[in-house]
Amino acid sequence: MGALFSLLGSAIFWVATACVAFLWLPLTFLVWLATAWLDPGRFAVGLLLQFGGVVATALQPLWRLRLSGRWIADPRRPYVVVANHESMADIFAICHLPWGMKWLAKREVFWIPPVGPMMAMAGFVGVVRKDRTSRARAFELCRRRLEQRCPILIFPEGTRAVTRDLLPFRDGAFRLAIEAQVPILPVVVAGTRQVWPKGSLRLRPGRVRVHVLDPVPTEGLTDADVPVLREEVRRRIARAREELWREMGLLQPEREGTAQPARSSAHQSTT
Repeated sequence: MGALFSLLGSAIFWVATACVAFLWLPLTFLVWLATAWLDPGRFAVGLLLQFGGVVATALQPLWRLRLSGRWIADPRRPYVVVANHESMADIFAICHLPWGMKWLAKREVFWIPPVGPMMAMAGFVGVVRKDRTSRARAFELCRRRLEQRCPILIFPEGTRAVTRDLLPFRDGAFRLAIEAQVPILPVVVAGTRQVWPKGSLRLRPGRVRVHVLDPVPTEGLTDADVPVLREEVRRRIARAREELWREMGLLQPEREGTAQPARSSAHQSTT
């Protein structure tokens, strides 16, 4: 029965996501066209695109999502938002954060219709990680978005982790925050590996948490402080993730790709 529910929920998710994506494309274009001159940072388009992720998530019956942690009162305050990356479900979960972010993503994603064109219209930043020129261009564009009072979201691990271990963080997000003199905002995602294992199209039922930690200031820091800042943020995320795992009952040994059962009714909250 559980396997049937998982298959049915997965089918609903994929159909819902496809429908939302194709419906959102013309809507995104219209909002982009209407706000292009008034909103050079494309904040409104970014919010609309994130809301599409919220709608797609709400239409499937498998995940129980909860937001918690720090409440950001000003959605236009520039932060470099950094989050751990365990699953494609991270993207849908983080979309529920109520401020429009510009996401740093692999350049090839921008060629995937209809999502890629919407990401471009929203002012998201594409990068070819092995190309130094592309990295420099992406860094400059991220800095410009921060100047336009748009938060930037970066996964500092650079890719989804294959195991439960947190991968080493790369320097880029922390160098960007120091150069722009804006705070780092750590975000912790838990439960996504269980509900959407890497390499699988089949989703599982389970609970997902998105927890926002306190901002980490960068005022007065220089490039020499990047390693210390990077490791401090990584330590905070690792510690908070373990606390969430303990709270969610995910610390016990698990069979990779097997979700923990949902223990509460569907809800979203912010504390």
